[in-house]
Amino acid sequence: MSPVPLHWYLAVAFLLFVLGLLVVLSRRNLIYILMGVELILNASSLVFVAFGSYRGAKGLLDGTVIGTFIVVLAAAEATIALAIVLNIFGTFHSVRPEDPNLLKE
Repeated sequence: MSPVPLHWYLAVAFLLFVLGLLVVLSRRNLIYILMGVELILNASSLVFVAFGSYRGAKGLLDGTVIGTFIVVLAAAEATIALAIVLNIFGTFHSVRPEDPNLLKE
């Protein structure tokens, strides 16, 4: 068992999740929204690793594997999302999320 109590890990993960959610809901720039999504994914990864560590050696391996999978998924998401953002910027010369809705009109 780690010297840091489990509830400290959960408090930090909750703080990361809330910060990410606030960024996603409050910002009007796609880059900031992507950063908020990354914070949310990092919070979930921290929870998996913390609970895995709390379970012991076998759980630590399981939590670390799932955490690594989340990090790889976040990297792939960031790559694809940044390509989309660059395409939107090339078309509209802006990275506001409202601009692609102008294509409907």
